[in-house]
Amino acid sequence: MRYISTRGQAPVRDFAGVLLAGLAEDGGLYVPESWPHFSASDWRAMRGLPYPELAARIIQPFTSGSFDAETLGGLCARAYAGFGHPAIVPLVQLETGLWVQELFHGPTLAFKDLAMQLLGLLFDAVLGARGERVTIVGATSGDTGSAAIEAFAGRERADVVILHPRGRTSEVQRRQMTTVAAGNIGNAAVEGTFDDCQDLVKAMFADAPFRKELHLSAVNSINWARVAAQIPYYVAAALALGAPDREVAFAVPTGNFGNVLAAWAARRMGLPVARLIVGSNRNDILARFLAGNDMSMRAVEPSLSPSMDIQVSSNFERLLFELVGRDPAETTRIMLRFRETGRMQVSDGAWQRARQVFYGFRLDDAGTADEIRRLHNASGYLADPHTAIGIASARAHPCTHGLPTVAMATAHPAKFPAAMERAVGFSPPLPPRLADLHERGERFSVVANDLEAVEAFVRATARRNTG
Repeated sequence: MRYISTRGQAPVRDFAGVLLAGLAEDGGLYVPESWPHFSASDWRAMRGLPYPELAARIIQPFTSGSFDAETLGGLCARAYAGFGHPAIVPLVQLETGLWVQELFHGPTLAFKDLAMQLLGLLFDAVLGARGERVTIVGATSGDTGSAAIEAFAGRERADVVILHPRGRTSEVQRRQMTTVAAGNIGNAAVEGTFDDCQDLVKAMFADAPFRKELHLSAVNSINWARVAAQIPYYVAAALALGAPDREVAFAVPTGNFGNVLAAWAARRMGLPVARLIVGSNRNDILARFLAGNDMSMRAVEPSLSPSMDIQVSSNFERLLFELVGRDPAETTRIMLRFRETGRMQVSDGAWQRARQVFYGFRLDDAGTADEIRRLHNASGYLADPHTAIGIASARAHPCTHGLPTVAMATAHPAKFPAAMERAVGFSPPLPPRLADLHERGERFSVVANDLEAVEAFVRATARRNTG
């Protein structure tokens, strides 16, 4: 499998090269040169496979040339061995035609674990074979950071620096990052928003001397491996509900667009996904785009669902590349203009192509709390704020009527105690392995929203292990 940049000016790479590169040198994102495809008989043959075996089967075409099937199967088995539910990604039926798929049974209680636990092992394998070391930099709106830290803490060949927006994650999310004492971990609380953190990560990759000096790599969903590792759970849900002989729809609470892009990728590979509903909070740039071709930046506003407090959804560039016929020059023109003006100029034709599959939905904080309360009263189910938006979006859209629809439960409700208290008057306890989280000491540095200051922090974190 070969990978190309959405902007057409970066080297073509294999999977191992894309894994370590993260962001392409031209500022674009790597995508498969061609999409693998499974037939109906292929899908049927996967029914009933244990999740690790299914994951390896789905991911293997993306890793061909870098990992053989047996090695990848072993890594997937190790990656999911510690999850807290035997099904790994169980389906729970809420009402007729509507399910949630719980993606929060990993070590940090969020869907990011499903990709990150595997990425840690993939990095180890590639770096060990090459005798190399990297510095991983990432931005988080709440869950990516803790999942990356959990996956890479103590690993000899990688230092990890995570940028999070100061005061804009839940306390549980922050403490899951800042209470890990491993020497190869650095946490920076940036005076700004998630979009600022994400821009700083991209700027570090654009600084060629710094990128080379620190051997930068990424674990945000700008790294294609993250997206590839999220495709299998959509396959698992669809197969359980009758695919390929029955169409399904997915409702995905969405921030950086990586999770819902993985669902689109499953569709592109032949899975019968009829509709994808993009759930947004008050930071509703994606909902506005899908409703009226209005992809215009506004100020990021804090909400009850902080992992979705994003205005610039990086992974949308991968979909844009497909919408414009895989034209790298057009993709580059649109993205550069977007950065210059704050508004993405997408042709009506490309917009209409997006609307054939994607639908947008917006829910504010009051509506989110109401949905959490409604769910609990109706069925006893406790949904975190992000999941509640996904469930509400599935119920709201007539496009899903008659289709089995799965809302993605992206995080455990205990990660958002203030929101749960507001909605239902209590918060569920953290699992026993995290019961003492609020008593653990924190380690992080407050850093200005400034590239030079952040690069100095990253350099210091890496140097203390190599200098």
